[in-house]
Amino acid sequence: MISLRKQFAALSAGILCVAAAAAHATQVEVMVTGVKDTRGHVHVDICTRDTFLKDNCPYSGDGVSKPGMTVVKVDGVPPGDYAVQAFQDQTNEGVVHQGLLGVPKEPIGFSNDAPLRLRGPRFRDAVIHVGNEVKHVTLTLRHLFR
Repeated sequence: MISLRKQFAALSAGILCVAAAAAHATQVEVMVTGVKDTRGHVHVDICTRDTFLKDNCPYSGDGVSKPGMTVVKVDGVPPGDYAVQAFQDQTNEGVVHQGLLGVPKEPIGFSNDAPLRLRGPRFRDAVIHVGNEVKHVTLTLRHLFR
């Protein structure tokens, strides 16, 4: 049986690890340009390699659509390599609506303004590095159906 002292030490170590991870998490501030109107909101995801171009990215945020540029701040992002994906959710339904052949009807954008390919940009073209300081990222929404 584990002694109370060992249990307390293990619990304390676990709390310190969680606190250290939280202390190193930072904010990613995404300046989204190319917003054409005030419909809906701008949604931003901060994605790992495994979640990029999917709907389960671990960090996300929203901002009110403002013509020209909308700033979206995402808190609690630990240091590492990520890619940013964004879209203007013009209908406030939480999804990117698609037309023929899966082409997005709503404006979309990616960090580094990564070039689009048949199945979307590559992670390596969109990758950003997040450290311990606030990370500023600018991306442009693309209007593919206009």
